[in-house]
Amino acid sequence: MRIKARVILPAAVILGVLLLGSRERILSATGDFLVIQDELQPADVIHVIAGPDDRTDHAIRLYKQGYSNVIFFTGGWCDTHGYYHGRHGAERAAAQGVAPENVAIDESPVTSTHAEAVLLGEFIARSPAPVRSVIVVSDPHHMRRARWIYREVLGEGIDVQMAPVPFGVSPYQRRWWADAESREYVQEEYVKLAYNYARYRLSWGPLRTWLESLDTK
Repeated sequence: MRIKARVILPAAVILGVLLLGSRERILSATGDFLVIQDELQPADVIHVIAGPDDRTDHAIRLYKQGYSNVIFFTGGWCDTHGYYHGRHGAERAAAQGVAPENVAIDESPVTSTHAEAVLLGEFIARSPAPVRSVIVVSDPHHMRRARWIYREVLGEGIDVQMAPVPFGVSPYQRRWWADAESREYVQEEYVKLAYNYARYRLSWGPLRTWLESLDTK
């Protein structure tokens, strides 16, 4: 029995360590799958998806680095933040030295990422200068779903680049499972990925109408 214990206990410890390491790798891969960060090229427009100020600030950094001469802010009144997203973004950009003529806003109410992409499409359609490329700014774990939606809405004629807020300045963590807010975000994104596919690819008739009523960011 003593010999078996000397063999079994170390083996159990090693197995536990391996399983723990595998768990973290799986969780890390689950979160990383949602994060898309393109190697950016200069674009005609930087579009900030309505949300917290870290998105606006990252777009301003990209603007100052020369990635675009235009920042487009969308979003109407937000009860959570207590301001109009479009106007707030423009004011924050002006406070950080962005020329007002290089900022555009649309304060139409938005209830989904799809609605934001539609507003960008309308902005592109009425723009006096041709728009062939956009940089989309949002939270890291939002990127995969946002890219799918923006490509669906804008079509193949527009080059869509994804520029997530860096984890170092984002309120969300790369080790998402260790942070309650990040954990909720990742879990919701997987649900929304499935919802968006059903909403825009698989649904019709009454089912489509019902899914439209569930639209959310």
